[in-house]
Amino acid sequence: MTDGDYDYLIKLLALGDSGVGKTTFLYRYTDNKFNPKFITTVGIDFREKRVAYNSRGTNGSPGKAFKVHLQLWDTAGQERFRSLTTAFFRDAMGFLLMFDLTSQQSFLNVRNWMSQLQANAYCENPDIVLIGNKADLSDQREVNERQARDLADKYGIPYFETSAATGQNVDKAVETLLDLIMKRMEQCVDKTQVSDTANGGSSGKLDSAKTEQKRCAC
Repeated sequence: MTDGDYDYLIKLLALGDSGVGKTTFLYRYTDNKFNPKFITTVGIDFREKRVAYNSRGTNGSPGKAFKVHLQLWDTAGQERFRSLTTAFFRDAMGFLLMFDLTSQQSFLNVRNWMSQLQANAYCENPDIVLIGNKADLSDQREVNERQARDLADKYGIPYFETSAATGQNVDKAVETLLDLIMKRMEQCVDKTQVSDTANGGSSGKLDSAKTEQKRCAC
């Protein structure tokens, strides 16, 4: 795909404490590489990737195929950057909320991140995937899977255990979030078309994914 040759621009935001592996996770997803050297993100950084998304019909049959340009925003986890990172919450359409499976404290802080999301995101119930990273470090593990799944169930969001080092579930976590976002947008388009038809108007494809998102009822 060339520049501008896509159907949707989707912005995703990676959140979590400093050191949980947000940067290496995104690097693994976009470049399929692992950089073991820890580099603290200062403020905001982002990566990009083009993907093909195939929608599904109500009966599970193949639907439309879309070309999606993903912008994956990488946020700093330190408190001193918090006001800067929260400013990006409203522009993001989905969130990768990450903690470190070898750090109980980073898991406990997930609740604080959820509170910030609920206060600053585009709506009260944004699309979120909870991610327990560093699954390859099993001998250093401090958070068990049952704990994490119980928390994800409490918030009604999917949960994945990932490893940026091995690539375990990295693609699957992002693809699940993208699927949630695309389904939400499709529902918004359907509602808009029904509304326009009821009003005697005509309805075409919305100009942008962000416009669709803003019209959604959360």
